[in-house]
This record gives sequence, C-alpha cells and structure tokens, in this order.
Amino acid sequence: MASKMKKLYEGKAKIIYAKSANQVVATYKDDATAFNNLKKGSIKNKGIINNSISSYLFDVLNNCNIPTHFLKKINQKSQLLKKVDIIPIEVLVRNYFAGSLSKKFGIKEGTPLADTLIEYCLKSDELGDPHISSEHILNIGLCSFDELELIDEYSLRINDILRGIFYSIGINLIDFKLEFGICKKTKEVILADEISPDTCRLWDLKTNKKLDKDRFRRDLGDVEGAYQEVLERLNIKS
Repeated sequence: MASKMKKLYEGKAKIIYAKSANQVVATYKDDATAFNNLKKGSIKNKGIINNSISSYLFDVLNNCNIPTHFLKKINQKSQLLKKVDIIPIEVLVRNYFAGSLSKKFGIKEGTPLADTLIEYCLKSDELGDPHISSEHILNIGLCSFDELELIDEYSLRINDILRGIFYSIGINLIDFKLEFGICKKTKEVILADEISPDTCRLWDLKTNKKLDKDRFRRDLGDVEGAYQEVLERLNIKS
C-alpha cells in the first residue's frame, strides 16, 4: 500500500507517506542508529515490534485525553496518523540519572532524580541535537510560550501514565524522548513521533537489565530479544 503513496520524508526509524491532506502513513524500519547516526545497524523485526508497542501506548494515551497524532495501526509495520508540522524540539523526560546526564555530572546510572527533569534538544542532525533551554526555544521562536507550557504539561502527564504501565509489568521507565507537532487540521499541539524501546530507557525492576536501544548503543547483545521481551510483557500481539 505504501508503495502507491508519495513519500514525504524518510528518517532514521520511519518513512512517512502522504495519505490525504490531513493524514499520513508511517512505516517503521528495522534500521538502527546511535550517536547522531555515527553508529548504524539493523535489528531484526524492530519495525514490527516498535510499531506494535508504539501503537498500543499511543492508543492508551489517546484514551487518557492526551492529544496525539495516532489514529490506528494499519498493518504489522504501519500506522495511520494525523498530519503534523513537527516542532523542532526533542523533549527529554528523566526520572533517573542515565546516559549523558550521568556522564555530565558524574553520577551513577540508576540514581533517582529528586524530581522529574525535563530537558530540551534542538532537533537538528547537522548540529548534533544540542541541548537548549526554554529561553533559547522562545528567543529562537521554535514555539510560543503557551505551546511550551502545554508541551511541559503533556510531558509530565505522559510520564505518569507510562511509568504506571511499565511498573505494572516489572519495568522501570528511566527516561524517554518525546516530540510534538502542530496538527494540520486543528492547529493544536499534539504528541507525535513514537514511544518504543528506541525512544525510552527501560530497565527490569529487579535486575536492572536494559530492555532498550542501549543494548545496541553499547554492544550488549540480544537487542531483538530485549525489544521482544517488552512487547511480550505488555501482552501485545505484533
């Protein structure tokens, strides 16, 4: 089906096709990248697994009155989505020290944060997705003050919902990345992109085993098995 539609954009994890004036189809890829595309590879069945996990979680968020671009899962690798203009900000929601935050402050990975931390990066591969402040966002004009307030509010609510979901299946949500966009049809701020082991740090509650893309980034092995485990714990059929 996707082959008959016009390709609008191809990213590192998905291809976006035009469906109509206000809808697109996203097809998930098995490609894996890390360190701003410096490390490249492939994870068997990643597209199928991430499509299933993201479709499930977006469906939950829609039912919790978080506005998202997700409409429905079409097939094993594709979703029907509302068309959005992506706000060029990556929102990092952190519950524990991990990754670059641990490295920056020399604090052991897995150390709890006193409060949920929201950070922002400029969405730009050319510039290496630099960290930016809310003042940068407003001065550069990446979004309005009201839109940024809404992004923060949604991000904290999404964190609460996702932490509960993952905790119930024995997984700790360490941190995750979100992207938002302006809906073409309604002009409102809505959640976009995906939520999957590609965009979340997910650790087993008892063992701290990593069940996310850090297995690829750090050459820990069994990447597909970790992604598959998240899918199975969520009791989703791919």
